[in-house]
Amino acid sequence: MCENETIAAISTAFGEGGIGIVRISGAEALHVLQKIFVPAGTGNVSSAGVSSAEHASDCGDNATAFQPVSRMMYYGMIMDPADRHKVDEVMAVYMKAPHTYTREDVVEIDSHGSMVSLRKILSLCYQYGASPAARGEFTKRAFLNGRLDLSQAESVMDLIRAKTDATFDVALEQLQGRLSDEIRTMRQNLMDLLVDMTVNIDYPDEDIEEIIYERMQAQLDDVKKSVDRLLASSDTGRIIRDGLRVAIIGRPNVGKSSLMNALLGENRAIVTDVPGTTRDTIEESLSIHGIPVRLTDTAGIRETEDTIEKIGIERSKDSFNQSDLIVLMVDGSVPLTKEDHFLLDRCRGRKAMVLINKKDEGKIVSEEEIGSLLPDAVILRTSMKEQVSIDAIENEVTAMVHCGGVVQQDSTIVTNARHEQLLRDASHALADAMDAAAGGEPLELIEIDVHEGYDRLGEILGESVSDDIIQEVFSRFCLGK
Repeated sequence: MCENETIAAISTAFGEGGIGIVRISGAEALHVLQKIFVPAGTGNVSSAGVSSAEHASDCGDNATAFQPVSRMMYYGMIMDPADRHKVDEVMAVYMKAPHTYTREDVVEIDSHGSMVSLRKILSLCYQYGASPAARGEFTKRAFLNGRLDLSQAESVMDLIRAKTDATFDVALEQLQGRLSDEIRTMRQNLMDLLVDMTVNIDYPDEDIEEIIYERMQAQLDDVKKSVDRLLASSDTGRIIRDGLRVAIIGRPNVGKSSLMNALLGENRAIVTDVPGTTRDTIEESLSIHGIPVRLTDTAGIRETEDTIEKIGIERSKDSFNQSDLIVLMVDGSVPLTKEDHFLLDRCRGRKAMVLINKKDEGKIVSEEEIGSLLPDAVILRTSMKEQVSIDAIENEVTAMVHCGGVVQQDSTIVTNARHEQLLRDASHALADAMDAAAGGEPLELIEIDVHEGYDRLGEILGESVSDDIIQEVFSRFCLGK
């Protein structure tokens, strides 16, 4: 077991709720429960609550009498053993190690969801044998006791923080070990190669098949391709986890605020015929086909003497620079202006979508004209007034997130920045090993790079990672998890 102390914490969110949960984990978890919990049917608590009896037996006697069955929920009362003061009616369950979340004895007490009740129960837990849990300590113990690897442990927080179906689904896949299985397969392939290399280095005179350099390069190439395939998913993974940053830009009065309102399904931004109505950036979050999107409606970019509007335009430029996707709107019913050309030019080299708006008012600007100025952009003709092409916009956003090739159901997606960097380090190490093998370098030198790749992949799983990294990972967790 990883720790000697028994820990306790409130595991539900702070605030009012139907129920609240206090969790206890460690060797003394059952003892703590026996000290403070009086089950119904013992003469102290009736099925309807506290009986009229004066609790002739104290909680000390109850600690000897109450021997719960593992995984059975018991109804009863939390009481202070010192004065037999009733704290709350609860349901309590004892779960015997090792078949628990932490692989230690675990107790969970379900009380009414009042913070007053929860704090009183937690205080009693501390008085009778438990210590305060640190952030993420329950999951940390699950990791250190071998129930989860480090990548699975990190996915727990992603599950808790998920705001869309896509975010949740990817985190659940990782918790169930999909990424871990792929990493372990790569490490096993590298370990097999390292064993062969070691044999040939240590026993050069024995009758053992020598490594053929071409075969070694092929084995390294197979692993590197697997690493690079995971790396290729990291941009999509970051977006699924943190949200796609989308900036709607354009000159004033081309329909930017109307687009934002249409995507949100509510009148969030003010829409008028007066140019310059939006004088600051407006940010909102939404989900498009399960993908979290952080949408920014920007002030129309134009020359102006208005001091406040100038500040808004500068903020619009900042949003442009920080966005993953630019949605540029132009008024298709009039010729392109100098401001339109300026914005089209700024979009070069960026992931962009151009909406030729106001199709209901005429078609002066063509798709061909926009395509000649911005060849790589997705181009759609829309009418915000008539709500035309809103579905098409959402479909294009989804396709651009998945890069036309990453399919969630069929692919493992890397969402964690720590994993991405370790995969990048492993890829570089394997590339160095392949170059050394191609140059016929001694096996001792090649082995160093192969081992480097092996160790970096191991850090993803927590199998070759420092205590400082482990502390850093779990310090980001919430209390009670």
